[in-house]
Amino acid sequence: MATTTTKENKQIARRFPEEVATKGKIDVIDEICAEDVIDHSPLGEMRGREDLKSQLESLRTAFGDFSATVEDIVADGDTVAMRVTLRGTHESEFMGVEPTGQEFEVGNMVFTRIEDGEIVERWVQPDTLGLMQQLGAVDQPGK
Repeated sequence: MATTTTKENKQIARRFPEEVATKGKIDVIDEICAEDVIDHSPLGEMRGREDLKSQLESLRTAFGDFSATVEDIVADGDTVAMRVTLRGTHESEFMGVEPTGQEFEVGNMVFTRIEDGEIVERWVQPDTLGLMQQLGAVDQPGK
């Protein structure tokens, strides 16, 4: 049984892209995520707050002006779905790609599961191919 409303769940879920990812307030993870939070993304599966913090710090190092804008948000029960736009400039190594100085803008889908007012699991699916194309790391298919 849900202990928070769908409205409260939306507020909790959107704090991740808005405060953690965009504003760089990495310690907010301690407030909004369960100690054993699980995060699934193309960067791998992260377990626990400390691994998640490390991943976010690396992301913000690679893209110093990183931002995540929530475009749409829908909640049903304990799950929140967000369509997010990611932007940034490639300033440091990322996924084996040396810094290019290229700017990027890609879509991202995030599903967040909340229990007892804390994020317990996230599924993050950014347009990784689009990101790598914009960074110049891969060619567009057919070109």
